[in-house]
Amino acid sequence: MDGKRLQLELRGAAYDWRGARRPIRTSAPVRRWPGAVRTGVGGLRTRAECWLADRRTRSAGVRVGTGDAAGGLTLLSAAFPAERRARALGIFTSVAGLALLVGPVVGGAIAQGLAWQWIFWLNVPIGLIVIPLVLGRIQESFGPRTVLDIAGLVLITGAIFGLVWGLVRGNSAGWGSLEVVASLVAGVGLAVAFVVWELRARVPMVPMRFFRSRAFSAGNTANFLLFAAIFGTLFFLAQFLQTAQGYGPLTAGLHLLPWTACLFVVAPISGSLVNRVGERPLIVGGLLLQAIGLAWIGLIARPDLAYAGFVVPLIIAGIGGSLAMPAAQNAVVSAVAANEIGKASGTFSMLRQLGGAFGVAILAAVFAGLGGFRSAQAFSNGFAAALLAAAALSLIGAIAGMALPSRQARVVVQTQALERSESELSSAPEQSPSL
Repeated sequence: MDGKRLQLELRGAAYDWRGARRPIRTSAPVRRWPGAVRTGVGGLRTRAECWLADRRTRSAGVRVGTGDAAGGLTLLSAAFPAERRARALGIFTSVAGLALLVGPVVGGAIAQGLAWQWIFWLNVPIGLIVIPLVLGRIQESFGPRTVLDIAGLVLITGAIFGLVWGLVRGNSAGWGSLEVVASLVAGVGLAVAFVVWELRARVPMVPMRFFRSRAFSAGNTANFLLFAAIFGTLFFLAQFLQTAQGYGPLTAGLHLLPWTACLFVVAPISGSLVNRVGERPLIVGGLLLQAIGLAWIGLIARPDLAYAGFVVPLIIAGIGGSLAMPAAQNAVVSAVAANEIGKASGTFSMLRQLGGAFGVAILAAVFAGLGGFRSAQAFSNGFAAALLAAAALSLIGAIAGMALPSRQARVVVQTQALERSESELSSAPEQSPSL
């Protein structure tokens, strides 16, 4: 998990100010083009340092402009009226699911047939295709021009760095070590300072009043736990198929298809259902299905289990997550006024990535405590316990989703958000457009 990416997701506040298309347009060539070329050429040397060089180049692209997640969500949410937004987000999630569907298979085929370094060459044609599409087909989206909250950005950057560093280093350095404890304490302290500052700031980067909305708070909490379970499961499931069951990278990628394919198929259906049934049933029901599927895998996992035994629970978990994703996105962006979607989507994307880091760290701690790499059985024991932990995270997410307002209450929430936003903007200082 890249800590820089986590803090930069909160640059959604800048999308309202400078536009959301520019970060996507800028990040595509920087992140996909030179990074891929440098890593691909370096891959001929078969050195691990080449991968690190690519990560630094891609991080530079993120610093120039992180448009992939928060920017795309901002543009999409602003482009469609509230009554059509959920369906659009469902299609958006489905397309993202296509990448998740193809990625493990293509990556496994390349790693097994060529070498892992060649995976990065895939970014070159992607960049060449994306850049002209962004320039020619995506219209810019602007919000009100107000001052940027630099102090808030510095505080949340330090907070996320401390929290992610502590979570990632906990298992290797020890949860009681000075490094991990100091990192987590500093992260929590800076997070508290960020909240205090945002409450006092005249134009906050993340208005704390967002969290007074049940839709915004519950949607983000459910999504945080949803991705904590998904990222943690994905991290260990591919390893289990290879380490405990002896499959190669390509076969392991193919075996993930019952899970990942659900996102491509089910997410558009979920988006279409939001306006009929509301977000709450889809989020709660989806996370419950994911909890059932992951718990099922955790209870039956063993080194000699035939792959057929995994198919049904993988499909159940995949359907559950696919139902919840578009609904959670729509709940969050619909809880704020249209001119604040950039801030809301940036917060949503940051918490999603932070949830992924949290999930990997939690499942890794469970795995380390009850399993290991000593043998296939030891790995299976740790994997089973980790999947049960992922199921518990999903169940907690479903409970959080129950706090979402009903479908009828959404209109009232959106009206109140617009009124608060207009009141705040009327007293905000204007920012010079020279930047």
